[in-house]
Amino acid sequence: MDTTKLFQHGTLALLVPGLLTGTLTMKELLQHGDTGIGTGEGLDGELIILEGQPYQVNSRGEVKVVGDDFTLPFANSHFADYQPLMTVENASKTAFNQQILALSKLDNAFFSVKATGTFTNVKTRAVAKSSQPYQSLAETAKNQSVFTRDSVQGTLIGYYSPQLFDGIAVGGFHHHFLADDRSFGGHLLDFETVTGEVNVQPFSTLEQHLPIDDPDYRAHDFAEDNIKEDVHQAEG
Repeated sequence: MDTTKLFQHGTLALLVPGLLTGTLTMKELLQHGDTGIGTGEGLDGELIILEGQPYQVNSRGEVKVVGDDFTLPFANSHFADYQPLMTVENASKTAFNQQILALSKLDNAFFSVKATGTFTNVKTRAVAKSSQPYQSLAETAKNQSVFTRDSVQGTLIGYYSPQLFDGIAVGGFHHHFLADDRSFGGHLLDFETVTGEVNVQPFSTLEQHLPIDDPDYRAHDFAEDNIKEDVHQAEG
């Protein structure tokens, strides 16, 4: 079990033109980690994996455990070995991210963040599953649901990617959230404050896995896509 390696299936860039076919099963993904995030075929909701259990937050706000045959066009996973970084009290989202970078000094590395505690004025989202023929990421992401909670205890799992790799992943932070009672979660758009414990796990290796058996992926010309702008618009 290699805890220094981040596994990534697909890239965010391939979602931009609408290459949303599920090209990896959950069973295969879990062979590379017990912690992670991702999305299902057709951008079917938002996924967060904790302690080997994969949860999907769908566009109705329901949180469900998905099976081994659930397929994904994009996902990250790793074997958890988090180390304590700091305790925060009423930290804003901006301050939270800034303090992580300032203390970890990992601006040019891939790393994961795990924060547990109480979050206030939380806003998450999940995209509704689309079907073929798939539209672009920008169009598909318009059909999303936004969920809010005034105060909720839960876990943030996020990944930081260096700006050098923007497009392969999101340059900067990409956070998902799951409530302790499993009643709320999704892609974390915003929160007002967090009070709790923050842990990080740096990676010396990125294992990039590509869907080379997908004919649409192999035939697509990415030079025609506005990758960075569309990725940041959809993720923001």
